[in-house]
Amino acid sequence: MKQNYRFEISYDGTRYLGWEHQPGTDMTIQGKIERVLSKMVGIPDEEPPVEVLCAGRTDAGVHALCMVANAKIETDLSEDEIRDYMNRYLPDDICINDVKIAGERFHARYNAIGKTYRYTCYGGKRKPVFDRKYVYTLDGMPDIEKMKKAASYLMGEHDFAAFCANPRMKKSTVRNVDMIDIVKKDDYVIFTYHGSGFLQHMVRILTGTLLEVGFGKRSPENMLELLERGDRKEAGVTAPAQGLTMVKVDYH
Repeated sequence: MKQNYRFEISYDGTRYLGWEHQPGTDMTIQGKIERVLSKMVGIPDEEPPVEVLCAGRTDAGVHALCMVANAKIETDLSEDEIRDYMNRYLPDDICINDVKIAGERFHARYNAIGKTYRYTCYGGKRKPVFDRKYVYTLDGMPDIEKMKKAASYLMGEHDFAAFCANPRMKKSTVRNVDMIDIVKKDDYVIFTYHGSGFLQHMVRILTGTLLEVGFGKRSPENMLELLERGDRKEAGVTAPAQGLTMVKVDYH
């Protein structure tokens, strides 16, 4: 009998084309995990694999400290044995941290009530040799206080259409972002976002726009205009993928 399992996953997204499997390539997080799970339960390569559903489909190059996913499988292995089997066969840049039997109706995406993302920038004078795959290297250090002021206008429930990469978005672009924390730690600037959910590239566009405030290219008050007009072309650049990490997913 199949049971629903919940997985907590970490991955370095540097060499992958994002979470979601794509035709003609196996270089996706979902593809790698589904292939190993399918092998574990004895599904032949020519048959459809086990379907693994995630809390949020990360883009190419984006990382995860704790992605939550679920899949329905039939196996005699214990939760720890499933975890150990998967880690034995998954690439070194993907790790299953925990496996638990979940309720039959648990869905990693639809049951999520909040998500935390972290975006990391480096503004020092030396090259971040060992962090280069996980930070956005800036040309100097932005004004933190101006960015915090700009962020204050973005917090709360708003229509974030100006910060959505999908111009043909048919569903609502209203989201509730209840925290944007910006801190400077030595030569690093760390943005932490928490909200009920985020639109395509939203965190990266928010970060790119706030950085433009920090470098004096727009005023903090411009955030109000962007929210009101809802025009993606008026917002800032999309910050590079490598600086973004999914940190946590909230459930009841």
